[in-house]
Amino acid sequence: MVEKILLLGECSREHAIAEAISRTVHKVKLYALMKHVNPGIRRCCKATGGDIVIGDFLNPETVLKVVNDLSIDLVVIGPEEPLFRGVVDFVEDKAGIPCIGPRRVVAQVEQSKAFMRRLMWKYDIPGRLRFWTFRSVGEAIEYVRDTGESVAIKPARQVGGKGVKVIADFQAYLRDVRSRVKEYHVSKVFEEVSKYSDIEDRVLIEEKVEGIEYTLQCFTDGINILPLPLVQDYKHAFEFGIGPETGGMGSIMDRDYTLPFITREEYERSVEIVKKIVDALRRETGIEYRGIISGQMMLTPIWGPTIIECYARFGDPEGVNVLSVLKTDIVDIFEAILSKSLPKIKLEFENYAVVVKAIAPAGYPLNKKIAQGHVVEIDESKIVEKGCKVYYGSIDERDGKLITVGSRTVEIAGFGENIPEASRKVNNVILSNHVRILNWRMIYRLDIGSEDSIKKMIEQAENIRKAYKSRRIERYEIKEWIPGKGLVIYRYVE
Repeated sequence: MVEKILLLGECSREHAIAEAISRTVHKVKLYALMKHVNPGIRRCCKATGGDIVIGDFLNPETVLKVVNDLSIDLVVIGPEEPLFRGVVDFVEDKAGIPCIGPRRVVAQVEQSKAFMRRLMWKYDIPGRLRFWTFRSVGEAIEYVRDTGESVAIKPARQVGGKGVKVIADFQAYLRDVRSRVKEYHVSKVFEEVSKYSDIEDRVLIEEKVEGIEYTLQCFTDGINILPLPLVQDYKHAFEFGIGPETGGMGSIMDRDYTLPFITREEYERSVEIVKKIVDALRRETGIEYRGIISGQMMLTPIWGPTIIECYARFGDPEGVNVLSVLKTDIVDIFEAILSKSLPKIKLEFENYAVVVKAIAPAGYPLNKKIAQGHVVEIDESKIVEKGCKVYYGSIDERDGKLITVGSRTVEIAGFGENIPEASRKVNNVILSNHVRILNWRMIYRLDIGSEDSIKKMIEQAENIRKAYKSRRIERYEIKEWIPGKGLVIYRYVE
């Protein structure tokens, strides 16, 4: 039985993981390795008899030293970057200590979007999109200059959920203008990924798809998956979905496993897609994926449920939604992952809809430097009185004061009978100034989970549903560009 757990990471997602571990009925001491002092995580560690360690959790050698010094039995990885740096491989190979988190070769499913797309084509996974990859800025610019297609321009590597630009190209008389816009964003993507040297592909260009996005997070032991309730993340910084993309300004989860605009059938199809990806990773690499895998899904008019990206960990803030109401002992889940016995686990959750909203300092996400160094005041007792909980994020406790680090400072989780009720509870906390960044402006979104936003998504989903279901009924003919094969025509059938 696991007695000592080391958690890597320092933000709201990791606070939610730490809190879930601290609720275990087992005698487990929790330790956390982080770069700055997250007071929420430290409190969870202290409650179990453990503690925090300040250090670089991206460095495999540092992690291994902490594992050995504290006689750790299990390492739980919070964010994605340690996975990409080979921390799991290093700890498991050098110390023989298991990790909840995939080894580097299978973590490529998030690290390299090109790898994920190629995997989908090779193993015939539903929801495949036409795509092109480029290793030089010149080749990519030449392509977008010539193409008249609507496309999504993305970094080929995971860069914190940012950098994606979707450009529609319908009006012929605007083609030159749109071409210049495409070229500009290709250059910006290359600039974004230039700091990374761990992948060869630099830019991914995909066919443009539209629809409603949602996230399916799953535990997996490499053979079985245990799917969690769906969550929808709101990426843009400002209300009505405008402004720059962020790591996520909030997210919603309903009391059922689905969302108000996603059917049970669509949920099951989404689970099937993620399961096929786990199976394909094992067949492709010979390595069993162990930990959490998340599908960033989209309900599209052609495919219905379609996977846009994969995450090799819990989302942030999406992980807060599910973990804040998880009743099943997470240590039992971790043990089942290690022993490949996930089917024996029965997931249970508190019967609440959960809405999470982030509060960040002005400057985030484009200028984190000016968002750093501001004093934060938080009245946790008042937040709890209003039916909510606070999860500490990009925040550092120094000399008794809470200081912003530059990203999302806290995430407030609200609980209710339905999503709008939970949303109103969080808004009450925000507007009552129970979280304050002194002498500095805060950014947040009050519209997340509102009745109006959900109503619009239900209407949009109904139109999308009619489109993709009619194509199945009519055995609609689909033309697809398969890399290495060219144009292929086939009939869309069940």
